[in-house]
Amino acid sequence: MTSQEVAHDMTVEYSAPTVYAAEGIGTAILVIGGVGTAVLAGDTVGTPGIALAFGLTLLALAFSIGPISGCHVNPAVTLGAMLAGRISAVRAAGYVVAQLVGALVGAAVVLAIASGRPGYDKAVDGLGTNGYGSASTGGYGLVPVAITEIVLTALLVGVVLAVTAPHAPSAAVGVPIGLTLTVIHLIAIGIDSTSVNPARSFGPALLAGDLALSQLWVFVVFPLIGGALAAGVYRLLDAGRNRTA
Repeated sequence: MTSQEVAHDMTVEYSAPTVYAAEGIGTAILVIGGVGTAVLAGDTVGTPGIALAFGLTLLALAFSIGPISGCHVNPAVTLGAMLAGRISAVRAAGYVVAQLVGALVGAAVVLAIASGRPGYDKAVDGLGTNGYGSASTGGYGLVPVAITEIVLTALLVGVVLAVTAPHAPSAAVGVPIGLTLTVIHLIAIGIDSTSVNPARSFGPALLAGDLALSQLWVFVVFPLIGGALAAGVYRLLDAGRNRTA
């Protein structure tokens, strides 16, 4: 393949339905890989294993669907990208709808598998949902959970925006993103089971219902605040870049 052919491949644009399908499928896979590990193998692999499951799944998705949609698979990342001027509001809305549908499908797959395990009770064993107070894995209240979600989502979205910037090196961008998500889960699994992704929280909470559903707003609002914060910081720092360098 010639250098011109490579350059042409790098600028291929996909249709909107293809992009949205990639986001939906990718989000479903993220939920199956991450939440599925927590629900189906959490007792075996523990916190490090769950954290790696989320991080490695995102890493694989970055390489597989990244060239198609950018591999947001997270409404907070999509919001950050929109506020950073990377995508339009219309495109962002399509991304979010696809992500929510994908998350619900992924959670349904995990529930279908878990329901086949003898003794599994969704009300007792859960579905990898997030929570605060009595639903927190560590008994943390609303304020520390809110701070956790804002700060860690801002970290994730900030890394995504930085490593996918037009002027950034393009090779292996999924590696720092996957590693960042792994570290984030190591920090927050013991706090609120880690969201930093409204879609990831939406699917399991919708199927789990009750307390998880009533607390879902926390894992929508605060990750989005974190995503917006990251976009603001990114734009501020990017404004100081020497464009002629």
